[in-house]
Amino acid sequence: MSAARRDGREARPPRDESARTPGRQGTARDEFERRKAEAREELERRRAEFERRRAAGEPLIAPPLPDPASTPSTGVSTWNIANALTMFRIALVPFFGWALLTHGGHDTPYRIVAVVLFVVASVTDRIDGDLARSRGLVTDFGKMMDPIADKTLMGMALIGLSIIGRLPWWVTAIILVREVGITLLRLSVIRHGVLPASRGGKLKTFLQAVAIGLFLLPITGWFDVVAWVVMLAALAITVATGVDYVFRAIRLRQNSERSRARREARRARRGR
Repeated sequence: MSAARRDGREARPPRDESARTPGRQGTARDEFERRKAEAREELERRRAEFERRRAAGEPLIAPPLPDPASTPSTGVSTWNIANALTMFRIALVPFFGWALLTHGGHDTPYRIVAVVLFVVASVTDRIDGDLARSRGLVTDFGKMMDPIADKTLMGMALIGLSIIGRLPWWVTAIILVREVGITLLRLSVIRHGVLPASRGGKLKTFLQAVAIGLFLLPITGWFDVVAWVVMLAALAITVATGVDYVFRAIRLRQNSERSRARREARRARRGR
């Protein structure tokens, strides 16, 4: 008698899983074929749309997706926590400037106060944006005042550092000219759509804040090398993103619904 029989168990042949579940395998195969057919149909639809646009002379590049924060705000009160933080940040700017410029910027306790105020203002910039998006508190007032608060704080910091001789004026001029220029550029294309901030733009803002914070600290010597490395990186990205915004604005004007409607109207007039 075998060992299996001595233990009271019958020896059984190995199970054939494929034979046991033919229905399940067939269902999976059918699902795969169905998805493949749907993907083929979608590809054909996109190819037909591409050919139609090319034959009609329409732009082949899809218009940029709208910025979620650019949609009109409805039913949201202006008096909310996100806008309160934005106004608080603006209110901090004169106190920050006073602390930075007191005694020509050479008073260490006041410089430390200026650093603390700058850090607090920079942190509220992140918090108010997160609150507005997560709680649905985006308002037209906030969309207008948030960049004003950012540029006011950065402008005061750069000009103040140049006044006390901590930062050359040419650095301040490059950054401020870029910021003002991009703001005017955004206003000039607002009829065609919103020019949202890019990843490079957000990195630029972060590096500028870190570099300014390092220059605000009343520490010199080897620390200046670190501050200058960060500031030069911020300058490079500032210029590069400024050029990128110009090209994006040109593409936005060319591919917007407004521009396409004008081109179609001109073609219609020529065809008469």
